[in-house]
Amino acid sequence: MGPVTALAFVSTIGEPGRFAKSRNVGAYIGLTTRRFQSGEMDYSGRISKHGDAMLRALLYEAANSMLTVVRRAHPLKDWARRIKKRTSHRQACVALARKLAVILHRMLITGELFRWPPKEESAAA
Repeated sequence: MGPVTALAFVSTIGEPGRFAKSRNVGAYIGLTTRRFQSGEMDYSGRISKHGDAMLRALLYEAANSMLTVVRRAHPLKDWARRIKKRTSHRQACVALARKLAVILHRMLITGELFRWPPKEESAAA
């Protein structure tokens, strides 16, 4: 995630305290599925695409680069790869973008920095 994406996120979200839960940010940006309910029918559709299109595109690009370019291991990347095995690369990127938005919101509230997990030392030493 770069400075442009972070700046776009902060400027779009504004005051982070206005969201009761961090997971509500995904719906605000438009990265959650639309629901269709009528009588006995109830299914989830595509993403709603409500909210800021530029931020949604930047988060998608950050998720895509995390899956394709970044070589370093991370639990988020492993989670998205498991989704990619079940569905498609695009759906995995959208899911990872939503999760990144939730994490960014929580980081804004707590002031905590993003940390990569420490590298595991090789046992061959």
